[in-house]
Amino acid sequence: MEERAFVALLVISSLIVLAENTDHKNAIEIYSLHVESTVTSRFAHTVITSRLVNKVNESQEAVFEVELPKTAFITNFSMSIDGETYPGTIKEKASAQEQYDIAVSHGQSAGLVKTTGRKLEQFHVSVNVASDSKVTFELIYEELLKRQLGRYELLFKVRPKQLVKHFQIDVHIFEPQGINFLETDSTFMTNELTEALTKVQNETKAHILFKPTIVQQKKSPELEETLLDGDFIIRYDVKRSVSAGDIQIVNGYFVHYFAPNEMPTFPKNVIFVVDQSGSMSGRKIEQTRDALLKILEDLRPEDHFSLITFNSLVTEWKNTLLQATGQNVESAKRYVKTVMARGGTDINNALLTAANTLDKANYAEILQAHSISMIILLTDGQPTVGVQDVEIIQQNIQKAIKGKYVLYCLGFGFDVSYKFLEKMALDNGGIARRIYEDSDSDLQLQSFYQEVATPILKDIEIQYPENSILELTQNSFKLFFDGSEIVVAGRIDNELDVLPVEIQAQSHTSNLIFKEEANVREKEKVFQHQKYIFGNFIERLWAYLTIQQLLEKSISAQEEQQKNMQVARALELSMKYSFVTPLTSMVVTKPDDQQKLQLANKPAESDNEKSRFTGFSGNKLSKSHITKALSFRRPHDESMSNEYPHFLFQLPRQNDVICLNIDGQPQAYINLISDRAKGISVTGKLGRNRNHFVLFEITNLDPHVQLHVSKEGTVLSYGGHTTKLPWKKSASSTIQGLKIAVEKERSLTMSASDNITIKIAFVKSPNRFLGLYFMDTDHFSDKASGLLGQFYFDTHLESNPGASQGEDERVLSVHGQKHRVTRKYKKDYRLESATGTISCWSLYITP
Repeated sequence: MEERAFVALLVISSLIVLAENTDHKNAIEIYSLHVESTVTSRFAHTVITSRLVNKVNESQEAVFEVELPKTAFITNFSMSIDGETYPGTIKEKASAQEQYDIAVSHGQSAGLVKTTGRKLEQFHVSVNVASDSKVTFELIYEELLKRQLGRYELLFKVRPKQLVKHFQIDVHIFEPQGINFLETDSTFMTNELTEALTKVQNETKAHILFKPTIVQQKKSPELEETLLDGDFIIRYDVKRSVSAGDIQIVNGYFVHYFAPNEMPTFPKNVIFVVDQSGSMSGRKIEQTRDALLKILEDLRPEDHFSLITFNSLVTEWKNTLLQATGQNVESAKRYVKTVMARGGTDINNALLTAANTLDKANYAEILQAHSISMIILLTDGQPTVGVQDVEIIQQNIQKAIKGKYVLYCLGFGFDVSYKFLEKMALDNGGIARRIYEDSDSDLQLQSFYQEVATPILKDIEIQYPENSILELTQNSFKLFFDGSEIVVAGRIDNELDVLPVEIQAQSHTSNLIFKEEANVREKEKVFQHQKYIFGNFIERLWAYLTIQQLLEKSISAQEEQQKNMQVARALELSMKYSFVTPLTSMVVTKPDDQQKLQLANKPAESDNEKSRFTGFSGNKLSKSHITKALSFRRPHDESMSNEYPHFLFQLPRQNDVICLNIDGQPQAYINLISDRAKGISVTGKLGRNRNHFVLFEITNLDPHVQLHVSKEGTVLSYGGHTTKLPWKKSASSTIQGLKIAVEKERSLTMSASDNITIKIAFVKSPNRFLGLYFMDTDHFSDKASGLLGQFYFDTHLESNPGASQGEDERVLSVHGQKHRVTRKYKKDYRLESATGTISCWSLYITP
């Protein structure tokens, strides 16, 4: 009988080993795990090699999981079993998808890459390993390290889940400009582990080696448990001066780094446009207020600013911009403290008001000459009031801004369309960023503001000899912020001996011109005979940068022909340089069956909206959507995705989602959650046909509030009084810190600081029903009980040794009781779209 033992590797940016089979724990032993990263002039080339052995007398399934940076491109993968190597093959996405879909139809495939957090993507592949056999996995990826707030960062998330005999992280850095500072940081380091870390550094090179022995890895001498669980980070910066930057050349390709410092900061004119609609209620609006209070304190006295809040209506703190004096900042902070979440979402009118306010201030000459004007939008949802067509909104805002101001768009959570925000930001010279719903969301907002708070140059033009430089990357930039870096790359004509560069830019005080000349032959000597060099690294850096910029340009391209040309060129380069990009896929053929395929695609931030709970989506990829469908897909199957489950919930501190159906009596009342420690209980009532729930009763003990939520609306009871909250309009109420908010015909939310957030979705299609789910579930106590409460502690998934061949089955252990679960695709009532599906572990139980 085949057993499955899930193996944890290192999370590199991350590798994980999951030893979940209780009968054969660590049956698959990782006896060697090496992470070797070579950073040459900011371009990182990382090789992860894991060697495993099956120690038991039956075959096991080894699962190789690596978390890598979202900004990285996978370039190669292979697995070697008993001396035979099985490489991954990079193909054009649509072609790979067709091959994958055929395999899917025979139940012989799995996706390889999904988004797992703010900075990481997870690579996943599995293979059967015979008794006493060994397997070697090797994954290679490359990335250009981005300078932010004055430093570069290389992240390794370490989580082996078992002791590893030969474990090491080996990093070599070579920076011809010279290394200005270098530091390492870790969330798991102890005095014993510190002894396993060595750093050697000179003027231009650094070597960091982390090589703990098994004894050093142990939590204690008695326990076979590892300390290695967390982040290992390397941060550094290079030496630089106020000049035209540094040019480096290898094999006919050049890269030019430009990052001046010690320059005066432009005064800013910034308008914060903040969503205060009903969906922002609870922790979102609290964290937004906290972040704004800190950001306001960071404004410089010479800055001008204003605040606009919006829901169904647009409200201006002041009808103009004011200078950031102490008095004005305090006034703004008092206003921020009064902002409450209620109503709909009128993004169009809010942004038009911001642009108009800047126009009026410019006309009235309120703002300083040589200042930078920007709009920072924060929203968590789709437009629901006023203009709701996102393309019309994008056109309206671009027409209003007319290139005069920069627009930054921050999307809070996953109910917002990231594509909508990204295109709108790019159309207006800015960028989009997702703010993840977490305990540090306010810090994420502050961190973004710090990145754009200190503009020191504008209208930067970098010029090279027109006839001697080919295939130049972007060389014109609207703004440059202190602590960041401009990177330009290109190919040099063979006849060129000297590469001249001229940079024109405007600072706060004057127009600037920087000039530099690079001797091509002398520059190429810098990298000769360096063990740090991995081949044609500047050519690969150029290709990496070109692909990223072509994809970005294709998002904001106005002409379809232009967009197609950009996508075609990006695809050509992705194939030539073997990059897994949004346009390509890696196909891995499993050695135990040549028809079993696994597919690695490059997820996009916008994919998270429909697949945010598992990394999967139910849409089929087509060639016409090659630039849009960036995560792996499963073909639509009506038999699997034509029903909603009774409940959807995510296991605490795990990525797995359970879709639960109840075999209950019609119109029966069921105790779902009772947590006395948190003062919360929830009871639900099934409908006549038992397909859905039609009523929920929620009781909160402190303050004592009761909610009766039905298909008609909500009745709120408190202090002997009742208030009706119909689904037909948005409304909110706060009672001693407990917030209840209704978003029109969409959802009800009950939330409080340091407690569970309860949400009920109002689903109109095909028949009206209610869907219950929870957020912040780590706040549940271990005393939680009830049909759902039992799942929120001492619950985990295990492999299923008795699974039928071809079936994707696991065992869900709930307080030691075993339940068989099967991978299914269900409709997701948490999504506004009636067609959105989710991949989950399906479970049927009787109350």
